[in-house]
Amino acid sequence: MTKQTLSFSRTDSAKFFRTLNKRVNDYFKENNIKRTGNWKLYVKAVIMFALLITPVALVLTVDMPWWAQILCMIITGIGMAGVGMNVMHDANHGSFSSKKWVNKLMGSSIYILAGNDYNWKVQHNVLHHTYTNIQGHDEDIDAGRIIRFSKHTKWLRIHKYQRFYAFFLYGLLTANWAITTDFIQTAKYLKRKLAYGKLPSPATQWTKLIIGKIVYYLIWIVLPLSLGFAWWQVLIGFLVMHYTAGIILSVIFQLAHVMPNTEMPTPDENGNMKNTWAIHQLFTTSNFSPKSWFAEFYTGGLNRQVEHHLFSNISHIHYSKIAKIVKETAKEHRLPYNEYSTFWQAVSEHYRQLKVLGKKPNFA
Repeated sequence: MTKQTLSFSRTDSAKFFRTLNKRVNDYFKENNIKRTGNWKLYVKAVIMFALLITPVALVLTVDMPWWAQILCMIITGIGMAGVGMNVMHDANHGSFSSKKWVNKLMGSSIYILAGNDYNWKVQHNVLHHTYTNIQGHDEDIDAGRIIRFSKHTKWLRIHKYQRFYAFFLYGLLTANWAITTDFIQTAKYLKRKLAYGKLPSPATQWTKLIIGKIVYYLIWIVLPLSLGFAWWQVLIGFLVMHYTAGIILSVIFQLAHVMPNTEMPTPDENGNMKNTWAIHQLFTTSNFSPKSWFAEFYTGGLNRQVEHHLFSNISHIHYSKIAKIVKETAKEHRLPYNEYSTFWQAVSEHYRQLKVLGKKPNFA
């Protein structure tokens, strides 16, 4: 089935994004700084890779009790999510470094996180960043039949209970990458001829995907088995690691888009959206914990999704500075700037939104 072609409005009488873009560009020019990462980001990258690698290296080389092994795999999962948010994410947006080869190298870290760069760029850079929160186009709000993230998704009886089970299912995100998601996405995206940049040949993409998975399982499954660990120990460690990373990544994403203060707009019968692309981002995206140093540091600036969606080509290292510009410009143009003051307030509101979306729609 062919998806409807969408068009964003080109009418912005107040010239919001033109004004905002000029102010942000002026900030970088006046301060003589690059829009890409700097030494702060590179130090963070080392820290995140250390969180990912060191605990699992200890498990493989040091005799320790079972509870210490579990703790180490939890920390590895935290590191996995940290690498994904701070290194892979910026790199695959082209903002980790001004050098393309560095971005490509750091972006390839997705392979040790169980993903695939082609699939990720299509789903995230193309579909999610272009069609944010639009049902049938943004796959990040499509959780299949089990969770209802949008009021435009068909309601099922099971959704009445989704506020109770959704958070438990969030932990399966990266495990699904490792097992099934990448194969399904590659087949679908190649068939639709979707790409971020040049479309790869099917043979090239399938080869990269299969080799990537083989190397991934050699590292995370075959290596510990060859070192004498029992299959069930390897399985438990693998699942603990992925569940930790999955729930962190999923929750942080949901706090940006599936919230009471974000909208799920739909096009008219001709495929036209009401707002321009930039204004659409303001209505569909939300921040949390703007004053938290830890949230900013660990999430790779994804607590400031408003800034990220408007300027994904700018490294998250700069978001706290340009946030003031974005907020003031949105206010001047009487546009929303969605934000929750704390992480737990945002989690609470997301839970409430799951409850609202779980209620049977009233068609009267």
